[in-house]
Amino acid sequence: MKTILLAFGRGLASQLSPRILLHTLLPFFLATLLWGGLLWLGLQPIIDAIKQYFAENDGYAVSGTWLTLLGLAALKTVIVPLIAIWALLPLMVVTALMFVGTMAIPAIVRHVASRHYPALERRQGGSFAEKAWVALSSLLIFVALWIITTPLCALPLVGFVIQPLLWGWLSYRVIAYAVLADYADADERRILLRRHRWPLLAIGVVTGILGVAPTLLWLGGTMSIVLFPVFALLSIWLYVLVFTFSGLWFTHYSLASVGKYRIAALTEASQALSSGD
Repeated sequence: MKTILLAFGRGLASQLSPRILLHTLLPFFLATLLWGGLLWLGLQPIIDAIKQYFAENDGYAVSGTWLTLLGLAALKTVIVPLIAIWALLPLMVVTALMFVGTMAIPAIVRHVASRHYPALERRQGGSFAEKAWVALSSLLIFVALWIITTPLCALPLVGFVIQPLLWGWLSYRVIAYAVLADYADADERRILLRRHRWPLLAIGVVTGILGVAPTLLWLGGTMSIVLFPVFALLSIWLYVLVFTFSGLWFTHYSLASVGKYRIAALTEASQALSSGD
């Protein structure tokens, strides 16, 4: 727990570094350009498709009944565009994570290592292809789990439990592997990922909870629709910041774990030599 909290404090301090903040600009601009184009071209067709489905399947009456029971009757008039936006949110978040993971995390790892762990040897136990495969396979599993659990998110508060768990698992898989693939050899990486599985997952879940915050912007009903461009930009920026902090927290914890593991291994080796003599 002490190591997790120490890594949290260092990650928070690093987040405020101007250099780290600069590293968030490129993922933010690219995600904004990508989603600006996609939403311009595709949002209205998605809304039209949902409207047609609602009209053909009595969706307005069913959704109106449920919203009234939940005390959200005011959302009846904007339920279709809100469904379209909520359906696209996971893709927006995944895009932010992928851009941060490929563009910001390598620079973050170099920055943290040079400032806080300058003596730590970089053994590069994972190739680019391996990191890409871990990221892609984790993403596919995440998407499958997201689709399976989406109906449960209609239950009050359930979505705010499922989403952090899923985002936590995804960020733990992608970011922790990327950090250890650079600074640990293959054996060290496997051992550390096994030994520190639960602390790393805990870090991912906590940052996943932070990642729920941008989603709350879309609970504003009519305001979410009226201020859609502003909310979209703000959401992407917040997701980039959350994933950047997640990367910093994972990096500090992972590099500290590598250093401690190597010191313990050297101590055991020297003790074995001493006992042999």
